[in-house]
Amino acid sequence: MQHPAVPELLAHTTTRPIHWVATATAIAAVIAGAAFLQPDHATAAQTAPEPTPKAAAGPAPDPTALHYPLDCGTAEPMVSAKATGDLDADGRPDTVAAVHCAAGSGTPPDGVYVIARNRAGTPRVVATLVDPKDRLTARDLRITGTAVTATLLGYSSPDVPRCCPDRHEKTKWQWKNGAFTRSTSADARSV
Repeated sequence: MQHPAVPELLAHTTTRPIHWVATATAIAAVIAGAAFLQPDHATAAQTAPEPTPKAAAGPAPDPTALHYPLDCGTAEPMVSAKATGDLDADGRPDTVAAVHCAAGSGTPPDGVYVIARNRAGTPRVVATLVDPKDRLTARDLRITGTAVTATLLGYSSPDVPRCCPDRHEKTKWQWKNGAFTRSTSADARSV
């Protein structure tokens, strides 16, 4: 007895033209899928990971909606200048405000305060850059990056009228190591 060239178990596997068409279609689908689903191009340089947002940025705190550590007696506190920016680079805007008691005349001293939002989103005073007890007035208040700049006006003696400050000092506060450090420019002068 002679054995057939094709075992009986494999006799049903003879190819027909439909088999070749199905195989060609499957291979074409794999090639098209591979062309469509390409990986990112490789580079020799390492890329930085995507930054994770530290907190959702919202509007800068409104300086008129706070209570300040300022004793105005019967007068109301008044915001005379403000600036906004992200001072501590946490992704949330901060506000710096110059606040003084509304006086009928003269140049009332300012307090300069940094206002930020806590984790719950409530604005609060987080730092005092200028204490009203220093008897200074802030002008040209600005935020650039993590720095606050202002021109501080003051008096050389108690004999100088409170309407006319005779000292001008350009001052900068920089956010470093979790606190504001103050520096004064070399052109600070008396007028």
